[in-house]
Amino acid sequence: MKVATYNVNGIGGRLPILLKWLALAAPDIVVLQELKAPQEAFPQAAIEAAGYQAIWQGQSRWNGVALLSRVGEIHETRRGLPGDPKDEQSRYIEAAVAGILVAGLYLPNGNPCSGPKFDYKLAWMERLHTHLASLVALKAPVVVAGDFNVIPTAADVYKPARWKDDALFAPEAKAAYQRLLEQGWTDAIRHLHPEETIYTFWHYWRRSYERNAGIRIDHLLLNKLARNRLTAAEVDLRPRGWEKTSDHAPVWIELSDAPVRKAKKKAS
Repeated sequence: MKVATYNVNGIGGRLPILLKWLALAAPDIVVLQELKAPQEAFPQAAIEAAGYQAIWQGQSRWNGVALLSRVGEIHETRRGLPGDPKDEQSRYIEAAVAGILVAGLYLPNGNPCSGPKFDYKLAWMERLHTHLASLVALKAPVVVAGDFNVIPTAADVYKPARWKDDALFAPEAKAAYQRLLEQGWTDAIRHLHPEETIYTFWHYWRRSYERNAGIRIDHLLLNKLARNRLTAAEVDLRPRGWEKTSDHAPVWIELSDAPVRKAKKKAS
């Protein structure tokens, strides 16, 4: 089972990129972020023609998340993160697919680092921590995937000093991410690649991608049952090099049908 996360940075303008990648990589389940499209503008017909069912939560101009499956029916379990009934931003979607519970999220950016946007980010992360506490011990594999807008450590950023005043690298955000790991979640990429330089996002300017001056902010967190089935975790760099592409690259994991003794790397 191949599960992927991809911040498409606008599904309207980048639909050809998404469809090309789906055909090339053939992920079984995909969570998407930053649709930047209202609910009625989601390209359902094109996604279905590519072989995928879909559920989504759109939002005009901003945010937006979706979940795609080519391996069975999507049984939606939640739309929107609980804990604040006044929060109308489209940032969380959750469903059971083929025996796996998949949560897709687009965590708030939080910049500027001091002010209401940063306060909202931290409050959202606290709500996420509370909700995931109810999922981590489920008797089924659980995958929490998406754009977390958090750089977990200095090993996940090119030239950390340049990000010291950014909400993505703020001590409070990193601490909140660490609390999720302490809750029992496993960062799939770091579990299999503890020492490697791995990025998932590169700015469009200053040839950031060509210089590999990136950051790692797209994550897949696994509960114990999912971690025990993990056989691969990689970043698919190919779409980031295409023209008119997202500034993120897809990140994917592979889960076996049964627990494995030792996880192994697998080429993309």
